[in-house]
Amino acid sequence: MPLLTRRSFLVTGIAGLAGTATATGAVASAVTGFPVAAAVPASRLRTDPFTLGVASGDPGPGGFVIWTRLAPRPLAEDGRGGMPARPFSVRWQIYADERGRRVVRRGETTAAPAWGHSVHVEVDGLRADRDYWYRFKAGRHVSPMGRARTAPHRTSYGSGLTMAFASCAQYEHGYFTAYRRLAEERPDLILHLGDYQYEHRAGGYVIPGGSVRLHEGPETETLADYRQRHALYKTDPDLQAAHAAAPWLVVWDDHDLDNNWAGAVPERQGGPQARFRRRRRAAFRAYYENMPLRRRSVPRGADMQLYRRVRWGRLATFHMLDTRQYRSDQACGDGYRNCPQAADPARSIIGGEQERWLLRGLRHSRAQWDIIGQQVFFAQRDSDTGSAKITSQDAWDGYVTSRRRITQGWLDAGVRNPVVLTGDVHAHWAGDLKLDYDDPAAPAVGAELVTSSISTGGDGGDSDPATHPFLAANPHLRFYNNQRGYVITKIGRGLLSADFKVLARVTRPGARAYTRARFLVEDGIPGVRQAYLRPPDDRAAQAAAEEQA
Repeated sequence: MPLLTRRSFLVTGIAGLAGTATATGAVASAVTGFPVAAAVPASRLRTDPFTLGVASGDPGPGGFVIWTRLAPRPLAEDGRGGMPARPFSVRWQIYADERGRRVVRRGETTAAPAWGHSVHVEVDGLRADRDYWYRFKAGRHVSPMGRARTAPHRTSYGSGLTMAFASCAQYEHGYFTAYRRLAEERPDLILHLGDYQYEHRAGGYVIPGGSVRLHEGPETETLADYRQRHALYKTDPDLQAAHAAAPWLVVWDDHDLDNNWAGAVPERQGGPQARFRRRRRAAFRAYYENMPLRRRSVPRGADMQLYRRVRWGRLATFHMLDTRQYRSDQACGDGYRNCPQAADPARSIIGGEQERWLLRGLRHSRAQWDIIGQQVFFAQRDSDTGSAKITSQDAWDGYVTSRRRITQGWLDAGVRNPVVLTGDVHAHWAGDLKLDYDDPAAPAVGAELVTSSISTGGDGGDSDPATHPFLAANPHLRFYNNQRGYVITKIGRGLLSADFKVLARVTRPGARAYTRARFLVEDGIPGVRQAYLRPPDDRAAQAAAEEQA
């Protein structure tokens, strides 16, 4: 990427200007009442405020969100990033070329202290189905360049879609090399399915082999805590590269607030609920401040609208779910249990309103592919090879009737190609979805693709997927791998292919990524089909994968 200077920003701000856009996503102005004219000139900032990089997200056919956050001292303990408690003006530009010579949109917005000096600009009026680039300027400081892409027009299938998805990046457990490798794939879109950051105090999440680096500060509970933790993660250059590479669709999971939280119920229930509600409010606010989200997701106290639909023309509709904020508490004390309460029809993992929203969207969808982006294992995953059914009460197995309602809903709606994308479990999986998992003859009615973690759990290890006992107990599950990585999909009208990418190690930086397996989902044929599987004992491939970049 070319070197960008203050002079080049000023020159391109004059030449080639095609229009301006209102900073409708500048929530600092919209919510706190700070107009741009009232902002302090950013020329007073003596050190670079763009230490957290840039990001884009939630693309549509006419535009997307662009994000940054001013933080000259990102790890300041008060969570303010070294910024004075005053609003600052920030300029932004959108380019039609990677070198930043053809400006097509520009504007000015406010970074306000109430929102952690974050900037969310909703850019519109752009051409559909094409790449754009963007950057920000505060005083004499110019941000890195980011790449974004608009979705195809709603009536067009577009030029195809390369989509990556990832989850679970624990800073202490490993380096974020997988983010760097993901960025190098140059996808059109990246889905992050939760556990973007972890709440534990330094050394609080212990794994064999220990930590390779440590969190700053205590377990996150206050707004300052969560702001500082997000800043720590965002200072990682590999994560910054992934954000700058493509627009993201983000949803949270448990560690973005508190392990295994469910609605108003924290993991540890000894304290008063009012305290947890304050913690939830702080986590939600910091999450919004640090993510490329539209104004519709601005938190309202301890509530935040995160489930939403994003359409990629006629090719795909992404139904992004929130399986934490509205769920019933985990049954039978959580964990792996033989739990009759899991089948209670009153229980829901996404809440009644979100269920109705999802089913309505599936009924009205005309997309070639309906892709449900969510957090926890959707298919049945019985850990007992005998007659008992021992399943995770934190996953959809703990909400059996809720899962059946959703599955029956896409069958009743005649959804052409339902595909569920999942994170959470720190391993790669692929499998068929069924309406009745207890009937071996029941047909597949959809596909589930599960991504491993970016770093959580440390290096992990390779193995023959057929030897995993879960595959014997659950014949609808087709693949397992316990290395770190991500999934790259290529989506066309007739085929979705998914490459399960893995890294041999994350406890040292620089490992290369390689494809451990490829699965296909064919148009109109529910379920997954294996197209490629690299043997686990391929020493030459392993050696190549371990070669330092």
